[in-house]
Amino acid sequence: MTAWNALSLLPAADWLALALFFAGWAGYARFARRRAAVRPSVLAATNRIRRQWMLQATRRDTRIVDGAVLNSLTGSPSFFASTTILILGGLLALLGASDKAGELVGELPFAVRSSALVMELKLLLLGGIFIYAFFRFTWSIRQYTFGALLIGACPDSAQFADEAERERFADRAGRVMGLAAEAFNHGLRAYYMAFATLGWFLSPWALVAGTAAVITVLYLREFRSEVLDALG
Repeated sequence: MTAWNALSLLPAADWLALALFFAGWAGYARFARRRAAVRPSVLAATNRIRRQWMLQATRRDTRIVDGAVLNSLTGSPSFFASTTILILGGLLALLGASDKAGELVGELPFAVRSSALVMELKLLLLGGIFIYAFFRFTWSIRQYTFGALLIGACPDSAQFADEAERERFADRAGRVMGLAAEAFNHGLRAYYMAFATLGWFLSPWALVAGTAAVITVLYLREFRSEVLDALG
């Protein structure tokens, strides 16, 4: 298949909508990372708390509470990873009946009728997003496991040579916990973008509108939410 034949699979409006979708997703991720250096995001605010948590863990000889907190943190990515597997199974089932799915979607108000091939491409895009989310969730779980190893290897409170050594350990352990939270945040962001992708089943302009709406929601929750003010 030549490049021209590949491009002709979709109308120009669909290619434009896809380009805006990926540009919006990647652009917002880059913006959020840079913006967090100027105005703290929810992730940046909680990372400071994670570092403080690790510092307090160095002052405890019995770390049952830390283990319970860590177990609670790994619950969310584990749940989403399991849910993602179920979603992917449902999408694979839909791929086997893409023609019927296209007929069903075509009956919706304002929906643009699509061929079975185009419907399969839309389902593949949705599946690709959830595959990415699955890898981010499982990587988050693994990084929390690394954090658990650090807590387990943390010396007793009296065994730290000085306060500087205690601070260095808290920095390292807090960084690992922060990376785990960041991976989970990326997976959750993929879920949000998957909702925007659902608009493509109606029309390319619905995809553009959905992308703009989701990015706006993400920004408000990460940089303008009440919980961020409460976190300080």
